[in-house]
Amino acid sequence: MSLKSKIESDYQNSLKSKDKGKISTYRLILASIKDLDIANRSGPKKKETDDNDVKQLLKKMIKQRSESIEIYKKNNREDLLKVEENEVSILSNYLPKQLSDEETKNICLETVKKINAQSIKDMGKVMGELKKNYSDNLDFSKAGVILKEVLNK
Repeated sequence: MSLKSKIESDYQNSLKSKDKGKISTYRLILASIKDLDIANRSGPKKKETDDNDVKQLLKKMIKQRSESIEIYKKNNREDLLKVEENEVSILSNYLPKQLSDEETKNICLETVKKINAQSIKDMGKVMGELKKNYSDNLDFSKAGVILKEVLNK
């Protein structure tokens, strides 16, 4: 079953259970997937939307909501904060489990040693290697912070 089909099925289930929070989140996801389908069909590189495209879309949506969460925390908007956190938890269900901070740090250190990176100038090489091997389950914003810290020494 494709990721899109699973999301549509879960949307139908949330309609049946009348869970308003989930319904609105699934509608946002499905609308974004439709936009992606249209963009993929009408662009110069016409292609079908696959699971990787949907995963990238979900990661982008999570990133947007994470930024909103930070703003809501600063401004003490608990009502909006809960909505965004709920959406993030629903979106995260469709992505592979993200690595912990400790696992991310270990992978970054191993990759730096593996390609013998010496300075911040080698960060692009390290990130390229990380994307090649861990694109699905590594948070690259965390990895970037760790790499800057390691490579600036």
